[in-house]
Amino acid sequence: MLETTRPRSVMGPLGPLTMEDLPASATTYWVSRRKAEVLAAIDGGLLSVDDACERYRLSLEELGAWRRSVDRAGIAGLRITKVQRYRDHVTG
Repeated sequence: MLETTRPRSVMGPLGPLTMEDLPASATTYWVSRRKAEVLAAIDGGLLSVDDACERYRLSLEELGAWRRSVDRAGIAGLRITKVQRYRDHVTG
């Protein structure tokens, strides 16, 4: 069986991140920094998408929405008020 090794740390939005630096698995209030940390952990190979979804009880759709927000507007795009404003603009 092929075993993959994960990095000990990856670069996060505010500096290096380790598994211990990631948001707690019981996190329910998601500020933009925490969302960005989870995305950085996925991008750097610290967490797989499946691990992140299981650890934080997230759907693939929610992670995808976070990714699109970052791609569109950077970390600031992860702020819920920005997403709501964007949705209001698109649908209104």
